[in-house]
Amino acid sequence: MTAPLTSTAFAALAGLLKARSGLIIGQDKIYLLETRLVALLRREHLADLNALADRLGKSGGEPLAREVVEAMTTNESFFFRDDKPFQHFKTTALPRLTAARPPGTTLRIWSAASSTGQEAYSLAMILAENKPMVGGRRIEIVGTDIARGPLTRARDGQYTQFEVQRGLPVQYLMKYFKKEDPHWRIAPAIREMVQFREFNLLGDLRPLGRFDIVFCRNVLIYFDQPTKTRVLEAMAAQMPPDAILYLGGAETVLGITPRFAPLAGERGVYGLSGPPVVTRVTAPAGTG
Repeated sequence: MTAPLTSTAFAALAGLLKARSGLIIGQDKIYLLETRLVALLRREHLADLNALADRLGKSGGEPLAREVVEAMTTNESFFFRDDKPFQHFKTTALPRLTAARPPGTTLRIWSAASSTGQEAYSLAMILAENKPMVGGRRIEIVGTDIARGPLTRARDGQYTQFEVQRGLPVQYLMKYFKKEDPHWRIAPAIREMVQFREFNLLGDLRPLGRFDIVFCRNVLIYFDQPTKTRVLEAMAAQMPPDAILYLGGAETVLGITPRFAPLAGERGVYGLSGPPVVTRVTAPAGTG
């Protein structure tokens, strides 16, 4: 039987996660530490979370610290999750932006916290289905995540039968995937539309460039309010006036930043508003 997590060990683990990823873990979420880190404890032959915190506090603990953050920040993803944002992107955002951008220009789309890539590839498939609308415009889709393991899977583009059955229309499966028993691999043409990069949302967003569309869904719910404000205002600084931001259904900008406003009649869809806020960017330790 493992020893109860001490307050000192909890503070060390919670502090590491907040500093490196913005993730807030309260005392009521200790079960998440226990369930998500159990494999790491076994591999490192550590008795419990107290032993893990002790190991992290010693010199040379940096590789282990990265693995702890990755294990805690890897979130579930599936194709066309919640569907409505993708429908809005296809029927409203894409026509509006292509009308405003002449042929020869580039449309840039960011899938923030992209995990294993399903969101970014869902957007790529929509764009592939709407080539006449895209016309002569270049498309750049960038998927970023703090965790290296999911990014490796995303670049590989290989998914299980269970994963392709979650939200992916069967006609897209037949058109854009190839069966490689026991998995499915997404077509090279779709894979080539997306570039995946290791990136920490708490870092300096400016090297990523500007984006016309940002999907940052089911991420902010893990941050405290100052971190939400910081991330949203940094995103706003990287978006042109007519850009669109998609958040998760349980997320909002209200009371967090005046830089975005909800689009009328839409849930989780935001446009820019208000003057830019000048902030000093300080990248956290361990930023990718």
